[in-house]
Amino acid sequence: MSDSKDTKAAPAPSFDTPFTMALLSGACAGVSVDVSLYPIDTIKTRCQAQEGFFKAGGFKGIYRGLGAAALGSAPGASLFFSTYETVKPIARGIFGEDRPVSVQGFAASSGECMACLVRVPTEVVKQRMQTGQYTSLSSGALKLMSTEGIAGFYRGYFTTITREIPFALIQFPLWERMKAEIANWQGHETDPWQGALCGSASGAFAAAITTPLDVAKTRIMLGQSDKGFVGTIRHVYKKEGARACFAGVEPRTFWMGLGGFVFFFAYEQACVQFRKSGVWSE
Repeated sequence: MSDSKDTKAAPAPSFDTPFTMALLSGACAGVSVDVSLYPIDTIKTRCQAQEGFFKAGGFKGIYRGLGAAALGSAPGASLFFSTYETVKPIARGIFGEDRPVSVQGFAASSGECMACLVRVPTEVVKQRMQTGQYTSLSSGALKLMSTEGIAGFYRGYFTTITREIPFALIQFPLWERMKAEIANWQGHETDPWQGALCGSASGAFAAAITTPLDVAKTRIMLGQSDKGFVGTIRHVYKKEGARACFAGVEPRTFWMGLGGFVFFFAYEQACVQFRKSGVWSE
């Protein structure tokens, strides 16, 4: 997908989402997807663990770590969307109205960097609970603090960013472009369910492509690698083969596809309801 300069092919949205609306709608989206689809995320994590799926827990206790996920989902998604919607107008001033892919990619990357400040600590505890290293949220957090300190909560932060930014650079411009094409075709803005379908397709596509980055992130967060992003992927490829670099690609793609629908539907539907309430004007 190229950064087209044809504004008719990818028009700018008719309005920007206000900061507070994006903050609250993002919280609704984050909680909706993380809680409803949590078992699939657990299966994906266990597939990527070094010891293998069944030794990491198999299908037992697939809701283990849900508390940690729920704790970080609302603020993480809130930070993402509030940053995304705030940065987009700024990015338009930098890149221009005729470069929507650059604008959306830059805004999405900025949003991911902010969201990971909340998402990574909860993700570290959650994934260790999913693989049986910790038995509860409180005991896991205390153990992590006592053994690794504050830095332990941000283990894999830069690897996560390395994963999230390419993901966002693919997903969000694709999501916005698909919505723009549908809006052009039907002559009016997309409905929440249409935006959700676009989010599902773009999320599944981005998830499949960036799976090796996710494998590296999982290994580092589980404490199974200290080699950094590139070193981890190289080690996995050398010791376990190319297939291991795409471990969990099926549940990850399915989770992101289904999760993308729930996530974007919840976000866009919340925005619609907030606008109808009259608290925010367009």
